[in-house]
Amino acid sequence: MQPGMSVSYVARRNGVSPSLLFSWKRRMLEGGFEAVRADDDVVGVSRLKEMEKRIRELERLLGRKTMEVEILKEALDLTRAKKPLLRLPSWNTEEETSR
Repeated sequence: MQPGMSVSYVARRNGVSPSLLFSWKRRMLEGGFEAVRADDDVVGVSRLKEMEKRIRELERLLGRKTMEVEILKEALDLTRAKKPLLRLPSWNTEEETSR
């Protein structure tokens, strides 16, 4: 863009809408310049918030599942301590069972 050119003229010349140019400008001002310099993707604020919300939900679910596993392990340890291990008759030959 050259000094003195209107946004409408630049948009029309490049086949994009003026609102898209304003959107790009806003993103650049929000930190897009650093992302471009680092060769990272530029993600919109709404998408970022959506992803952060999803991460919090997954962390909450992970914590819940971790707690369930710990509870089940403790229950298993308690039942093993209370009950002796039952030996089932084997399907071995008579010679092996008489030992």
